[in-house]
Amino acid sequence: MRVLLFLLAIFAVTAGIGTRAQAQDYPWCAIYDVGDAAYNCGFVSREQCMATVSGIGGFCNVNTHYVPPAVRLARRVRKPS
Repeated sequence: MRVLLFLLAIFAVTAGIGTRAQAQDYPWCAIYDVGDAAYNCGFVSREQCMATVSGIGGFCNVNTHYVPPAVRLARRVRKPS
């Protein structure tokens, strides 16, 4: 019983400090030609997507839900004249 409680406590502590998993959207989606439509929006480039569907059938589309990461512009520091 103690071992079970110890393992449960370790699991609770590690689950509490872990980071939350987040799904990521990528710019390209593969739509596979299998019975019902199957989607995989995990491709960085069209070429990567096309290489995946070339052997199994399907096509690639732009992911309409993709939001590119925000770009932070560097501040320019003025040199004293």
